[in-house]
Amino acid sequence: MRKSKSATSTSGANRNHFMPFSVVMPALEMAQETGKLVSWLKNEGEAVRKGEPLLEIETDKAVMEIESPGDGVLAGIKIQPGAEVLVGQTIAWIVSPGEPAPIEERRIESGRRAPAASAFSALAVAEPSAAFTPEKTVRASPKARRLAAEKGVDLTSVRGSGPGGEISADDILKAASAQVPSPGPSSFARLMAERTVQGWTTVPHFFLGREVEAGGLVESRSKLAAKSPQTPKLTYTDLLVSLVARVLVRHPRMNASWTREGIRENRQVNISLAIATEDAVVAPVIHNAHTATLTEIVARRLELTERTREGKLHASDVTGGTFTISNLGMLDVDAFSAIIIPPQVAILAAGRVADRVVAVDGRPTVRPVISLTLSSDHRVISGAHAAEFMRDLAHQIQFPLLTLR
Repeated sequence: MRKSKSATSTSGANRNHFMPFSVVMPALEMAQETGKLVSWLKNEGEAVRKGEPLLEIETDKAVMEIESPGDGVLAGIKIQPGAEVLVGQTIAWIVSPGEPAPIEERRIESGRRAPAASAFSALAVAEPSAAFTPEKTVRASPKARRLAAEKGVDLTSVRGSGPGGEISADDILKAASAQVPSPGPSSFARLMAERTVQGWTTVPHFFLGREVEAGGLVESRSKLAAKSPQTPKLTYTDLLVSLVARVLVRHPRMNASWTREGIRENRQVNISLAIATEDAVVAPVIHNAHTATLTEIVARRLELTERTREGKLHASDVTGGTFTISNLGMLDVDAFSAIIIPPQVAILAAGRVADRVVAVDGRPTVRPVISLTLSSDHRVISGAHAAEFMRDLAHQIQFPLLTLR
């Protein structure tokens, strides 16, 4: 935590003291204006240590834990779970033990600026916010606060039955039972919908489809899964991540990003995986997929899937993707087209592996086949670029040459 010297002195000597730090709503995404507080992971008056999870914030991608970068005591909580808050607004304070939370936000010294709020820091020396308005003080027991967060009850709307109007757990349960369920989508789902619309309306898509003989892929999955007890959950998605990453190394234009400055080719191959949640689709990232082993890819995919379903993704889990794979084969979908996620310039849609009648040496034969559809950004990728990528990927699928390590 940050310390400063007091402007006053004792016996002619300056004395160090602890400067309170404001906990502000962090900006986890570019152009983010507000964030939703999901829950406090520490109670007011509770000690916090550097690196401990402090609160949960909902963005347009996921619910993310924000860690405390320093030691102190959580005090002066101003915002309750469920509230939408402007980025940079103070929502609580970290103070030294026994010290009260400041009544007003403090201006920092002239010429010094507060550190920018980021995915890795929820704490900053506060600058006054023009949009700041004092929050109503709510007296509630720790159990009541936890229940309110779990059941989506606004504490400011509950009348407490305890001494001095303190809200008890029973008050929360009564308020929750009286709530009428909302049929509308969550704010997370709405934001994901807006991002999808942005990708579809601003990116000039074109599509290439190809059916690929997948006998080699089926055989590789069977043999590799039998070789190690660590890979019984090896999926076609895992194999595709490894194979696509190899091909992207040879086709850097497919792994590029479209930015305001123009085309940026990315050195790392970070594969985003489209994963469906209850009311949205999230795309967590397998970073450095081009250097990861299959065993590492399986472990990372399982970890990301579990955290996605639980709403516990970290900021690093959903940032930095350079290419996306969306696989609906496990749902018996034969083929489909997917929408590009900006600033990426391509996404691969994979259907199920199914037996089809194909011509082999001029004779009809039943072979496993997978249908692939590539969506590309025509500002960056030409038809020839996309066709060459699909040709090389088809060859990799037919002759995978995959190992676990």
